[in-house]
Amino acid sequence: MSERWQNWARLESARPTRTVTPPDVEAVAAEVVRARAAGESVKMVGSGHSFTAIAAPEHTLLRPEGLQGVVAVDREAMTVTARAGTRLDDFNRSLEHLGLSLHNMGDIAEQTLAGAVSTGTHGTGGVAAGLAAQVVGLELVTGTGEVLRASATEHPEVLEMARVGLGALGVLTSLTFAVEPLFALEARERPMGWDEALARYDELTAEHHHVDLYWWPHTDGLLVKTNTRLADLDDLRPVPRLQGWVDDELLANRVLGAGLAAANLVPRATAPFNRTVTRLVPDRTYSDVAHRVFTSHRGVVFREMEYAVPRAAGLTALREARAALEASGVQVGMPVEVRCAPADDIPLSTGAGRDSLYLAFHTHHRADHARYFAAVESVMRAHEGRPHWGKLHTRQADGLAALYPRFGDFLAMRDRLDPDRVFANPYLRRVLGP
Repeated sequence: MSERWQNWARLESARPTRTVTPPDVEAVAAEVVRARAAGESVKMVGSGHSFTAIAAPEHTLLRPEGLQGVVAVDREAMTVTARAGTRLDDFNRSLEHLGLSLHNMGDIAEQTLAGAVSTGTHGTGGVAAGLAAQVVGLELVTGTGEVLRASATEHPEVLEMARVGLGALGVLTSLTFAVEPLFALEARERPMGWDEALARYDELTAEHHHVDLYWWPHTDGLLVKTNTRLADLDDLRPVPRLQGWVDDELLANRVLGAGLAAANLVPRATAPFNRTVTRLVPDRTYSDVAHRVFTSHRGVVFREMEYAVPRAAGLTALREARAALEASGVQVGMPVEVRCAPADDIPLSTGAGRDSLYLAFHTHHRADHARYFAAVESVMRAHEGRPHWGKLHTRQADGLAALYPRFGDFLAMRDRLDPDRVFANPYLRRVLGP
């Protein structure tokens, strides 16, 4: 019997009938051809960091470990190609060794490149916030077993759609990213009150390349993180090892995890715990190469829902979400994360055609997230919010189609590349249709 698959958040699991670790693209194609002939489905899983069942296999599970590593560097074009099963953390380290960097990224680096790109993983600020917006080429195996390469000059219409393809168009086997010379960021982390942070938000985003807010429910306290690009790599001041362990491991993971577990048992302790956390927020400034500033370790298992709302409505939506949470009576011990991003041109990107404010809602994995997420999701829907494809939401194909002007074009590409739905699963049937 095949091994059981489970995602990181422990919300989704499956027991496929077959598990394979393909060593190359030819082996992937062979598995797709076999599954298609048998009338079965195939899913290449990543690290399981999606909170939804977007990668859950029904029949054949393909593991990514055989498709890892950088395979090409073009310094003239400033591109780097890597196998799609490469972990983002490993890719960042390889880029650093090459003296190169991605322009922007999210705040964790555990995902595979294919998983992060396919679900629309993004950071905050910059001129390109999403990983997919930095993809300039890709290789995938279609639902008929064809190995197809796409770039600006070869099948550009496939590149356009497959950069955020949800795993519905094919199995990604390699990705080519536009890169930059390695650069550094100076980060400032500091506490700030709710009123001041929201009043100054536009100012902060205008003055800094990247801005991230974390608001603790039931308090007026936020952590504000601003990242500013530095002109060179000289005289960097990374967080000292001991201070980093105390701030980022002991307090942000172990103490937080223990406090959340206790608050789950005694909900009335949640607000006092959150107020204590806001008093422990450090005020610190440090600088390091970009990927070590962008990303951080997350040791506390949580559940998350994130919506992208139009930038102009973003702070209003945040205020309304706070009011909805307080009216619900639910006690929430984890912060709401606030990020902004420029528009992109990827049909199923949450940032397609509009500047966005991203609002991410979290709970501890042992807390009941349903009431909280339902309360704030109603606010997000009222502001034409688009849910992150890899995070919890209740939207279905008919409602999602109204949010994406090119939703029909994506479905047509799906019909072309996977006519027999070799890559389908229950989640994709819900968000895309049969």
